Amino acid sequence: MLELRPIRNEADYRAVLDEIARLFDAQKNTPECDRLEVLTTLVEVYEQQHYPIIPPDPIEAILYYLESRGLSWQDLESIIGNRGEVTLVLHRQQPLTLDMIRRLHSCLGIPAEVLIQPYALHKNSA
Repeated sequence: MLELRPIRNEADYRAVLDEIARLFDAQKNTPECDRLEVLTTLVEVYEQQHYPIIPPDPIEAILYYLESRGLSWQDLESIIGNRGEVTLVLHRQQPLTLDMIRRLHSCLGIPAEVLIQPYALHKNSA
């Protein structure tokens, strides 16, 4: 049985993952289940520190949500604004406003923390 201690390196990490796999089907309210919960918490902390998940670019997230739901840019008009505003936003010529972020979050379920990420705008060539 693996000694419970902080995960300090990749070898520790792999050993804990092996132990988690061994305990994966532990019955609730047993010492094995408690051990599984503690090990899982250790792995979560280690992964947050060493393998952080970088939020996607807001515009890429919007485009992904549209594609994955079979929606088009026109479907964004009721959320973002008129066709011109949708085009400017998706072409990165106009930033998302707070109201747009709120509507995208409530209507499409895109996490607000993704939409508020900074992203590069393109200069208008007009």
